[in-house]
Amino acid sequence: MQRYSFFNLARHALRGNTTYTPAWHQPKLKPQYDVVIIGGGGHGLATAYYLAKNYGITNVAVLEKGWIGGGNSGRNTTNVRSDYMFPESVAVYDLALRLYEELAKDLNFNIMLSQRGWMTLIHDQHQLESAQHKMNSLVCNGIEAQIIGREEVRRMIPTLNMSANARYPVIGAFRQKRGGTIRHDAVVWGYARAADQLGVHIVQDCEVIGFEKAGGSITAVKTSRGRIGCGAVGVAAAGHSSLIADMAGFRLPVTSHCLQAMVSEPLKPLLNHVVFSPSTGVYINQTQKGELVMGSARDLYASYGQRGTFPTIEKTITAVIEMFPIFGQTRLMRHWAGIVDIVPDSSPILGPTPVGNMHINCGWGSGGFKAIPAGGLLLACSLATGKPHPLALKFGLDRFRSNRLVDESAAAGSAH
Repeated sequence: MQRYSFFNLARHALRGNTTYTPAWHQPKLKPQYDVVIIGGGGHGLATAYYLAKNYGITNVAVLEKGWIGGGNSGRNTTNVRSDYMFPESVAVYDLALRLYEELAKDLNFNIMLSQRGWMTLIHDQHQLESAQHKMNSLVCNGIEAQIIGREEVRRMIPTLNMSANARYPVIGAFRQKRGGTIRHDAVVWGYARAADQLGVHIVQDCEVIGFEKAGGSITAVKTSRGRIGCGAVGVAAAGHSSLIADMAGFRLPVTSHCLQAMVSEPLKPLLNHVVFSPSTGVYINQTQKGELVMGSARDLYASYGQRGTFPTIEKTITAVIEMFPIFGQTRLMRHWAGIVDIVPDSSPILGPTPVGNMHINCGWGSGGFKAIPAGGLLLACSLATGKPHPLALKFGLDRFRSNRLVDESAAAGSAH
């Protein structure tokens, strides 16, 4: 059997996998679509899937400048949680987590959800009081959360530096049991395959370069592959959302920054939780392949770069070794960056725009991956009905004019 498997694998490799059935098609663009979605990451693909599944709108094109999942969906640390402060934020992020919990069954695709638990370390009395406030807020909103003591943290994370002489001594932790990680590319592939099976066109290597407008609405999208007529346009382009808005003739209160991450060589399993230290701004988890995935705060300057920088690597690694001295000799394997879209209140922008038939999903900052199912569902509703979903009402663009912000800067933090 082993010999047969080797020659079978070699035969497929030499044939270029020509006998394999593609998970989704590579369609030719039609001259007209009911809906054009700009952005082929998780949010864009989820939007197309829910448009087709929930509203029967299948004449949809998803346009991606590069390859699907090549932006933030493939450049994050795969963390999921719903421990936010405001009721409207909790409703959206917990919707996403609940959808994730059923997504493998819904898409018939293993997204490798691992609800290993989200652990925010508590280093001092101020952080303890903040954690208690957050826990009470979450419980009032029907979300499970708990605070555990120092000895329980030691038992659950035995490799953590629990020394009294540590730079940031650990006195406890905030814990959300349902938090954890998901395989990022599995989410993209699952939504892509499911949307394709429902008739959605997924078009890669197709850059949007402009729009045609009439009567305050968009009549066609101009792309590197030609003109596409449209009934409505959805924007799910994350860090590039402001560029799309500029083309359409309006401004977004969005700045784009790099958020860096890195991964180590594989190790034997020894870290069973996602661990975040608010004092260092660093978070870490271990993948199912054994790699340590690490990240910290976003770069403080605006950028569209998708690469790591040595100062951030140094800061992150220094904090990781302080938290886990046992990792001191571990070798770093690679590093990267995603482009996050930052808004003044660290909450998303969802729903209609000043352009009549354009609707948007952006501004998730460092929380975009964990919100993919909810972001797609809410944008699909806006595109299908012409008005925002009830859960998206507080996240419209008009909140910046009325100053009714949903300030989640404390809960959003750096950990995504």
